[in-house]
Amino acid sequence: MNYGFLIDNRKCIGCHACSIACKSENEVPLGVNRTWVKYTEKGVFPDTRRYFQVTRCNHCANPPCVRICPTTAMYQRPDGIVEFDPARCIGCKACMQACPYDAIYMDPGAHTAAKCHYCAHRVEVGLEPACVIVCPEHAIVAGDVDDPASEIARLLATQPVRVRKPEQGTKPKLFYVDAEEASIVPMQARQDGGMLWADWPKQGPGDWRGPIHSEDGRLAAALLRSAAGPRETYNVPQRIPWHWPVPAYLVTKSIGAGTFIVSAVGLSLGWLGDAPAFTTVAGFLSLVFIGLTTLLLVADLDRPERFWTILVRPQWRSWLARGAFILIGFSAIAGLYWLALVFGRPDLARWLTWPGVVLAALAAVYTAFLFAQAEGRDSWQSSSLPLHLLAQTIQAGAATLLVVSALLFPNDRIQLLNPGYGGFVPLAWIFALSLCANLLFTAAEHSARHPTGEAAAAARLMQRGGFARWYWGGVLAGIVLPLVLAAMPALLAPGAGILGREPLDVPWPFILAAVLSLAGLFAYEWAFVMAPQDVPNN
Repeated sequence: MNYGFLIDNRKCIGCHACSIACKSENEVPLGVNRTWVKYTEKGVFPDTRRYFQVTRCNHCANPPCVRICPTTAMYQRPDGIVEFDPARCIGCKACMQACPYDAIYMDPGAHTAAKCHYCAHRVEVGLEPACVIVCPEHAIVAGDVDDPASEIARLLATQPVRVRKPEQGTKPKLFYVDAEEASIVPMQARQDGGMLWADWPKQGPGDWRGPIHSEDGRLAAALLRSAAGPRETYNVPQRIPWHWPVPAYLVTKSIGAGTFIVSAVGLSLGWLGDAPAFTTVAGFLSLVFIGLTTLLLVADLDRPERFWTILVRPQWRSWLARGAFILIGFSAIAGLYWLALVFGRPDLARWLTWPGVVLAALAAVYTAFLFAQAEGRDSWQSSSLPLHLLAQTIQAGAATLLVVSALLFPNDRIQLLNPGYGGFVPLAWIFALSLCANLLFTAAEHSARHPTGEAAAAARLMQRGGFARWYWGGVLAGIVLPLVLAAMPALLAPGAGILGREPLDVPWPFILAAVLSLAGLFAYEWAFVMAPQDVPNN
């Protein structure tokens, strides 16, 4: 058995009977949909045409939502149905990011993910899905695509069909006969807010938003002013699964892992002195920020009380599950490392240094592989992202240690700032070099060619759209300006800078540069996380 759907757009009349039947059969709450009908329109009044497209889960043969789910809540049955077990869901919303078709939603009552499950409870007793039996035109066909005698197999053999986003490699099993390009490709139709049955206010005399505006009885005038190009006039809202905790978690994780990497490697290689700022305090800060990272991850779950299920029932293909164990392993090693330093066992700390550094580096970069599994967001599919995250981590760690060593230990400041002592000077160099690396990665990603229209749209949103102030704030205030500030002492007073022999009393340019770099890192991560989620997938 290999179940699939076929939608015959030649027959669909846009009656929404399938949507209503689905809601009734599966008790789908208001505001969310498992099946819905998308409208697109072409032409200028009176020469217009409306196209309908039934949209839902594609029950992919290669489902990315199954691979990314950390608790096996999303799984694929032997008969090809992609099924979901709400009892296992922790509400991480990763499956929503992985779906290239925006077919998964969060149930507002259960606070778990949900989607079309092919009415599996009906199929198991020999019945067809509710949407199929209710369609008055028999525009929806369901069945075994591998059975030559089934209706869906005969139609697939005799009719030209299309699927949505075949380039994603998901092998979708939702086939369309007579598919309209503007409907099947989300970026083809304009999405400028003009929806059917929506009363948009006038922007000025004679200025109407949308192809249809029922206010004041001026429907014909509104249609006459509509453009000839295809436009979307009915659809479900765009879903934004991840919000501020995700960019915040990226920053706290960078500080926690970066503080450990910079301090532990610096001590091991003799770059840094054994001042408290680089030993016990650095270890303590690393634990604090990794703890904050864990709190942010758990707080962002819609079912945080189920987080423990990742530990007892992990789905090992998911980088969300792998990341949880990486963070736990790193926290354990970093904790032992810190205790060894606190209780005067530097020999034990040396044994733990490099295992801790490896786990810290994994903690820094695993999110890149998690983003790569989020196949619904094309702009996150960057091969350079692991190295970029590592550069950001070292930058964040060095910045944190700069502030700590310069401000919190006034008694050790003169010694730390002395060029002859392993302390502030090498730390400043690490910070400056990491800024340069971060700038190079950002410039490369900024100028790179985008493989898909969705990735290009996300880049436009980041660089010239609604997220431009966050993006450019992160680049200019978080990278460029800190580089300038770091160079100021050497440029303005060559005898008192990081290359000179006389120590600075308080290195305010470096402190300001470090603070700005951390703030800029959050701004950049905000644009990086949020902009791709504004690009439509349906």
